[in-house]
Amino acid sequence: MYAMTGKLTAQSGKRNALVEILLRASEVVAQLPGCRAYIVNEDVADRTCVWVFEVWDDKAAHDASLKNERVKSLISEAMPLMDGPPSGAELKVAGGHGINP
Repeated sequence: MYAMTGKLTAQSGKRNALVEILLRASEVVAQLPGCRAYIVNEDVADRTCVWVFEVWDDKAAHDASLKNERVKSLISEAMPLMDGPPSGAELKVAGGHGINP
């Protein structure tokens, strides 16, 4: 399995709007092949920061999701709310509670 964690920093006062877009994105990707999880998290210590954790069957499934027109539209909607590009990491799932390999 393939996972990603992303840190998105919103412009001041824009985090709620960014979270709303990301939650809509979670509804879209939940319908796409290979998506096992898409979890949106608000940083407790930083009121501008949002973390997204994604788990996919493989990298190809994730990459295919980025070609989906609804996903592309949501990305375009979110970008103006952000204070710079997202950061994060690509991960290989080793296992754990809630993940069935």
